[in-house]
Amino acid sequence: MHKLPELNSAGNKIPNRQAICDTLMTAAASDRDVVALCSDSRGSASMAPFFQAFPAQSVEVGIAEQNLVSIAAGLAKCGKKSFAFSPACFLSTRSYEQAKIDCAYSDTNTTLIGISGGVSYGALGMSHHSAQDIAAMSAIPNMRVYLPSDRHQTKLLIESLLRDRKTAYVRVGRNPVEDIYSADDCPFEMNKATVLCDDEEFDVAIIACGEMVRPSIEAAKLLQAEGITAAVLDMYCVKPLDTEAVLWAAQTAKGIVTVEEHAPFGGLGSMVSQLVSTYCPRRVFNLALPDAPVITGTSPEVFDYYGLNADGIAAHAKWILK
Repeated sequence: MHKLPELNSAGNKIPNRQAICDTLMTAAASDRDVVALCSDSRGSASMAPFFQAFPAQSVEVGIAEQNLVSIAAGLAKCGKKSFAFSPACFLSTRSYEQAKIDCAYSDTNTTLIGISGGVSYGALGMSHHSAQDIAAMSAIPNMRVYLPSDRHQTKLLIESLLRDRKTAYVRVGRNPVEDIYSADDCPFEMNKATVLCDDEEFDVAIIACGEMVRPSIEAAKLLQAEGITAAVLDMYCVKPLDTEAVLWAAQTAKGIVTVEEHAPFGGLGSMVSQLVSTYCPRRVFNLALPDAPVITGTSPEVFDYYGLNADGIAAHAKWILK
């Protein structure tokens, strides 16, 4: 367990996708097996510097997401460490069969990077939103699913994926997110949630992933000011879900709130509810996007509208404790 971090609003300008590029460039400089593939999306993926620095380790397939995944899996079968980049809305739908068969079923060392995930494409609307990708990718046997919460955690995750030989899907947003951790203090263990809490015992557990972790921590601090203790579980590893951490939280808390930038079905909330109802029944509220096309707006505007912010999370935490 780690203390709730002191948050600041320093105006971080580095999106998680750039942290991925920086990490891969460091690795590629000494490892020629590291390869990056894009579907006419190197700008959106912040991968242009990689392609410029390592042209022999870069593959541009154009707007052909199915080919992107199949080629990445083929390169992995030849011993390469493949990282395939494409907007999450397309990577998790157009390439679904290739992710299922060429990557997961064939057990290839392929990391699929879904960029501009969730609602971060903003005004482009439902066609460019990826609110189903956690459910879709998690349903594939042998596919791991990760949503890192800030650039420092993203770096450590990519470094871990470079060391293993398994298939994974990583979703990151388009825009910079405020730091939660620091370069010198980012607790990270592969496939283990980071538990953040100021007390050994707590009233409510907030389990969040991706960009929802920071507002969850802010909500915990709001609750703390009202005398309600809260633990935040940074569940960047949606699959494999850290079941030990979830059950520990359920055994300790009076209620659980899950928070995700995803549809209400098949995502983090569904996984937590299934686990808790089976082994340690507690009230669970899943705070997510609606089962409908979301409003048009920037990510913060969408989050505020649906209560996916500190005030909304805190309000639902208090409701579940009634």
